[in-house]
Amino acid sequence: MFPVRQPWLCKALGCYDCCIRCLGAVPYPSLVATLLCFTGMALFCGCGHEALANTEVLVETYFARNIQDYVILASFIKYFQYVIYGLASFFFLYCILLLAEGFYTTSAVKQTFGEFRSTRCGRCLSLTFIIVTYVLAVIWLAVFAFTAIPVFFFFNMAQTCHTINILAETTPSINQHGWVCMDARQYGLLPWNAMPGKACGMTLASICKTKEFFVTYDLYITAFVGAGIALLALFLYVVATTYNYAVLRFLGRKGLRC
Repeated sequence: MFPVRQPWLCKALGCYDCCIRCLGAVPYPSLVATLLCFTGMALFCGCGHEALANTEVLVETYFARNIQDYVILASFIKYFQYVIYGLASFFFLYCILLLAEGFYTTSAVKQTFGEFRSTRCGRCLSLTFIIVTYVLAVIWLAVFAFTAIPVFFFFNMAQTCHTINILAETTPSINQHGWVCMDARQYGLLPWNAMPGKACGMTLASICKTKEFFVTYDLYITAFVGAGIALLALFLYVVATTYNYAVLRFLGRKGLRC
């Protein structure tokens, strides 16, 4: 088909064909899900860790006078930061495993009628990944909802400060906006006997103007977005692993070696 005098062209086409086969064997859904999972977990773990540390400083400085009032919150923040370390390590390894499983099953699809044969162990492994990934997606959905709580708290705090600033500009009397408060005890951050437990009026407005408040608010928003990205990655993993398992079951009906 090609002149013998141009062996480089044959070699080039051979490399091209090899590259096409390699690109065809890439599990793109699993690869995209892995990138999303890494990005989401990096945002969630990194920003969440720093946001928790800043939250402890804000509560200690403005909402609690006695250390016994926020000792439970401080312990929770400390232990949850260790949980974040474990989550980062676990999801990194698990995403690598899912990506490897995606490469395995994609090879099975591309070589359906070749020498490659899927074993019963491989199909059972794919089913195990489906179950585990589905359970993780459900659990992470609860984590995603839990991450919205501090975002909701800081959003309400920012809106309350905005209201105070408007009242301060329109009414000369301090009493008109002194009753506008933000109570940390209502959100479970402090016990009900904590003093003062809340910030009101211009004191609350001054808190909202601090750098710590804006940084913590932005960190919680970023952690919330990261949790959403990780949740999207898990759902994408569920779809990809389910499809891979269905393909392996289809290959199994072709009389594959077990």
